[in-house]
Amino acid sequence: MTTTVTAAAVSKNFGAYQDAAVRDPVIITKNGRPRTVLLAYEDFVRLSKRDRRVELTAELSADEIAAVEASEMEPGLDHLNDELAGSKPAGKNGVTGKHAAD
Repeated sequence: MTTTVTAAAVSKNFGAYQDAAVRDPVIITKNGRPRTVLLAYEDFVRLSKRDRRVELTAELSADEIAAVEASEMEPGLDHLNDELAGSKPAGKNGVTGKHAAD
């Protein structure tokens, strides 16, 4: 169960919250708003591995573009199309949302 505490409480009893963070993340608030999270090193490493490298589609080779065009969705994943229904169309450079015109 995630714990939420104030920055002042963490500063007064850091060791206890450090131990708690090994079990579950500890959300630290400042002025009543979540600001940081204290979490186990193993969780940090696991989450860091999920980072993805982003490349420009303009840098794809013709073979890579052909592979993408020939690809098909795995069965049972059609529900993911529902997530696209509410997204805004891509603007200049494939950017969506308020920065599309930048």
